[in-house]
Amino acid sequence: MSLPKTLAEDVARNLVMVARLIDEDPEKAYAYSRIALRLASRVAAVREAAGFAAYATQKYAEALAEFRAARRMTGSVELWPVMADCERGLGRPERAMAMAGEPEVQKLDKAGQVEMRLVAAGARRDMGQIDAAIVTLQSPELASSSVQPWTPRLRYAYADALLEAGREDEAREWFGKALEADKDGSTDASDRLAELDGVEFVDVLDDDDEADAADESEERTAPRAEDGPADGPDKA
Repeated sequence: MSLPKTLAEDVARNLVMVARLIDEDPEKAYAYSRIALRLASRVAAVREAAGFAAYATQKYAEALAEFRAARRMTGSVELWPVMADCERGLGRPERAMAMAGEPEVQKLDKAGQVEMRLVAAGARRDMGQIDAAIVTLQSPELASSSVQPWTPRLRYAYADALLEAGREDEAREWFGKALEADKDGSTDASDRLAELDGVEFVDVLDDDDEADAADESEERTAPRAEDGPADGPDKA
């Protein structure tokens, strides 16, 4: 609303493309975000979108700078967990842990607090503190039987931490619970369960591709009917 109409439309188009592409083609999303940033760097939504596009392409220093800019503009704390995760990406898990103890966390909504818990547990694992990571994930949200948007990822992270700690039976149980809650397939809990049970997956598409390639090769080398037999024309 702060931009002239034509400029606002141009910026909006680029932000729409960022949203459409960020999961399937993050590099293209990043390119669109840079265009929007060049056009309207003083708009908080643009800085936030640029941050997420940089985050998706693992440009963590750039993402952190954009998230900080967006936070200064809005005063909101909702980006706090992803900012902490950028610190992890930069190899600074201790800073992520420090952010987990800041007053800003108490201002987050429930989803944000769960996200911060996931980041903190990840930071603990980065530092080799697997038991502490497990304790960090133990919470009322984990124990709750109600399914929320964050439930599959929280249960999955807990199962993965248990597995790293060598607690395989408990890990299998929690991967199962993650799968029960994961209606949208946001995790690979089913694959992890299969791995624990010793099931090996075969990529049927790859096998079909190899078979097709072999067929094509045979077609190229096999003699055609009109060419006569392979040992030369019939001289009879």
